[in-house]
Amino acid sequence: MSEENPAKTSRIPWVEKYRPSKLDDLISHEEIISTINRFINQKQLPHLLFYGPPGTGKTSTILACAKQLYTPAQFKSMVLELNASDDRGIGIVRGQILNFASTRTIFSGTFKLIILDEADAMTNDAQNALRRIIEKYTENVRFCVICNYLSKIIPAVQSRCTRFRFAPLTPEQILPRLDKIVEMENLNVTDDGKKALMILSKGDMRKVLNVLQSTSMAFDVVNEDNVYTCVGHPLRRDIERILETLLSCKSFEQAYDDIQSIKSVKGLALEDILTELHLFIMRLELPMSVMNKIIIKMAAIEERLAKGCTEGPQTTALIAAFFIHRDHVTLES
Repeated sequence: MSEENPAKTSRIPWVEKYRPSKLDDLISHEEIISTINRFINQKQLPHLLFYGPPGTGKTSTILACAKQLYTPAQFKSMVLELNASDDRGIGIVRGQILNFASTRTIFSGTFKLIILDEADAMTNDAQNALRRIIEKYTENVRFCVICNYLSKIIPAVQSRCTRFRFAPLTPEQILPRLDKIVEMENLNVTDDGKKALMILSKGDMRKVLNVLQSTSMAFDVVNEDNVYTCVGHPLRRDIERILETLLSCKSFEQAYDDIQSIKSVKGLALEDILTELHLFIMRLELPMSVMNKIIIKMAAIEERLAKGCTEGPQTTALIAAFFIHRDHVTLES
């Protein structure tokens, strides 16, 4: 974690404030960290390709690696960090990257490092130009290509790099670091609040910290309800009310009015309601044929919403799907 002036660190987001500065500070992927440490100790660092979902430590790993390789005085002259979602054309590859890679270091006996973040946003022309530079200047420079989707990196670049996959973090990996940050920031966080953070983040440490910081600023206590309220996620009790309406309300018009009322009062999106309803439906005691039909209809509604259909007709379609099949539904005892 960064050792900065307290007045300065209080102004920056926790994602940056608590970004690991050393490889040993990273909370997961022990095999990857130990392998990279061996590369550094033996001075045999290859070109690297990090891929995986957001918030799993890809950028933090290579920045910690760079800080271990170079002194603070060397860092600016030895490391070129580019976000390829901004600089992704062939002009950047032939200009800025080529100039940096082709310039030798006179007084330093080591190689330079070029970090290409979000490289899956690079055009194919830019990636094709990059493969020749990777090959030609290997003696002078090492590349670290970072992306979310490996399939968007051309095979020629993949074959020139050593690949490492960063999997989503598990709750067991996130919790110790989360507890440490809660203690350092002196926050009031409940166990159900931590569980809600884990559910919402889906293994993304960046999202955990962003939601934690937002909730702690908006509320005195970080609990399940406050976390969900802060991000606009449906509360469990709201989904239970909607499910009860779908299963027991006798009037179609009344069911529609009740669900619309919950949506408008709580500010819920139908897409989020569908996602949460799916989890509840999987716990119901239903004949398999009925469950399949309801889930298929919910999937069709979700697809139509994703294509831009308005929520009103899709809400009626959701109610209709339950009204048709609910005679077969029995709640789990």
